[in-house]
Amino acid sequence: MARTGESESGERESRPSPIDVHVGSRIRLRRTLLGMSQERLGEALGLTFQQVQKYERGVNRVGASRLFDLSRVLDVPISFFFDDMPDNLAGTYGAAPRGGVRGSLSEAQEGFGDDTLNRRETLELVRAYYRISEPAVRKKVFDLIKSMGPTE
Repeated sequence: MARTGESESGERESRPSPIDVHVGSRIRLRRTLLGMSQERLGEALGLTFQQVQKYERGVNRVGASRLFDLSRVLDVPISFFFDDMPDNLAGTYGAAPRGGVRGSLSEAQEGFGDDTLNRRETLELVRAYYRISEPAVRKKVFDLIKSMGPTE
């Protein structure tokens, strides 16, 4: 039986695998949260910005060594790229469902629509938050924002 993304003859189909698309979207998310351009990420990895674009769209599959390099450059654990994977994808490929990974971002994001993290407002808010250099002040801002939301 052929894997998703492959034809019965074993050749790669032209459409990207849903997992490659998910990993690519997580690369783009982290890069934009850091305020990093595709060019800068490419330079750090020894790639062109076009290659970075292909990874972010899921057109090019990210290999293990490249994933390791990305986690180092983007300063996230490798598991970050698989966090928030839709349950239907995780189940299809035998991965743990959303709640199965300890410390995944999905726990903190319940109730958000899929596009919340990709909105400009969210990105600007996160960038502004991380520009607060004093850890104690940043913690107070965090606590303030949490207190303004609905209680669980």
